[in-house]
Amino acid sequence: MKTLTFAATAALLSFSTASFAHEYKLGDLVIDHPMAFNTAATAQTGGGYLTITNTGDSADRLVGVRADFPKVELHTTEEKDGVARMMHVEGIDVPPGETVLLQPGGFHVMFMGLGGDPFEVGEKIPATLIFEEAGEVEVMFSIEERGAADKVDHSDHKMSH
Repeated sequence: MKTLTFAATAALLSFSTASFAHEYKLGDLVIDHPMAFNTAATAQTGGGYLTITNTGDSADRLVGVRADFPKVELHTTEEKDGVARMMHVEGIDVPPGETVLLQPGGFHVMFMGLGGDPFEVGEKIPATLIFEEAGEVEVMFSIEERGAADKVDHSDHKMSH
């Protein structure tokens, strides 16, 4: 799990571009920039990504996500013998004073059963994040173009999603 100290995360988040910024708060948790990439017309799944910062003194755990899809799970990516596989996880720990990244190649939300309705740039996907201690928070995953972060001018910013 990739984590940053709270101070480092706060500094990095303060440099986020306004066009990409959307954050949610739930108690001591800050959920930043829920997003997913656009998918092919035939895709049956799509990955969701975000950043969770725990500003408190107690650990929490993301234990689920609800959204209007046949199945939504928390996953991680594991590599074995040069082959990456996505594996279901029961939860994602969010230690106190740290930031957890849900990103491609690591922890992520897996939206399953797209059924011919691909994620399209500009769409918003409502979802509810479920935490063991803090409870539930409604968020909107923004659908962004694959590679969009690479096209943003980062000269004035330290971090972009």
